[in-house]
Amino acid sequence: MTPAPTTLPPGTTPPSKRRGAPLPGRPRRRGGPRHPGRARRTALPYLLLLPALVLELLIHLVPMVMGIVASFRELTQFHIRDWTGAPWAGFDNYRLAVDVNRPVGEALLRSFLTTCLFTLLSVALCWLIGTAAAVFMQETFRGRGILRALFLVPYALPVYAAVITWSFMFQRDNGLVNHVIHDQLGIGGAEHTFWLLGDNSFWALLTVSVWKGWPFAFLIVTAALQNIPRELYEAAALDGANTWQQIRRITLPSVGPVNQVLVLVLFLWTFNDFNTPFVLFGKSAPEAADLISLHIYQSSFVTWNFGTGSAMSVLLLLFLLLVTAVYLFVTTRGRRHDDAGR
Repeated sequence: MTPAPTTLPPGTTPPSKRRGAPLPGRPRRRGGPRHPGRARRTALPYLLLLPALVLELLIHLVPMVMGIVASFRELTQFHIRDWTGAPWAGFDNYRLAVDVNRPVGEALLRSFLTTCLFTLLSVALCWLIGTAAAVFMQETFRGRGILRALFLVPYALPVYAAVITWSFMFQRDNGLVNHVIHDQLGIGGAEHTFWLLGDNSFWALLTVSVWKGWPFAFLIVTAALQNIPRELYEAAALDGANTWQQIRRITLPSVGPVNQVLVLVLFLWTFNDFNTPFVLFGKSAPEAADLISLHIYQSSFVTWNFGTGSAMSVLLLLFLLLVTAVYLFVTTRGRRHDDAGR
């Protein structure tokens, strides 16, 4: 008995003529050869990343490995021509660096504590000023674009040009800072202050660091604030929330994940900052402003004790890795806890 033909609705394509449908009597082919163009498209991203990976290997990883090897050798100016032939020192350089009862270890500890205090104040002020400026610039007013551009000038200027300008401004006799504070405002008496010597050098260095660092925080927080819907603020205002309550309940929680990354980046940049103290004070900084990056430079390239300086660098690297790991663990755990609570 012959089955009756099936009538398809008008405008319907028969199954045998559909694109990709197998022909009658022929099974669908599986596992056929891939198109050569698809393989090239898959390999293209890796080929584009290859130059960056090679440069990263040559610029960062290779010197880091060489520094770790040098930290286990008694590398001084007598062996600098053939550093691989320097005597093997083992962990002696590390013992010398962490022995606080000896001058080298005591100086390193003092520099480390100074750097911790400097980093804490600099990161806190950069974040506070940058966040306050970003929140303020969310309101629409005349000249907001020009003011935003002026806020980014310290971040856009080259570090050397900016710090050299500040070094002239901090001069005792003809510096702008003393002229404004002592001559114009009459604060601190008639005698000008030494800003680049003694304990005042710490505050001078902190001022320069905050001046050139807070625009980065302002830029990052401004970008994060663009993702907050304005309807949230309008609803909060209708409920009677004032400006501070809106910032506390809406703004800060919304930019929390961005702030976590921002604080970590500012911490790493500030703790490792070498250009600012080097340009501001030269090869030898005052004791109050002796940051650990400049201290390691002095231990390596001024005293020509590259083995001890390399050991100090490795210890600094381990400390930063430990802080970064703990910070990421705490922030990630806190974020998961908040998500679970919701």
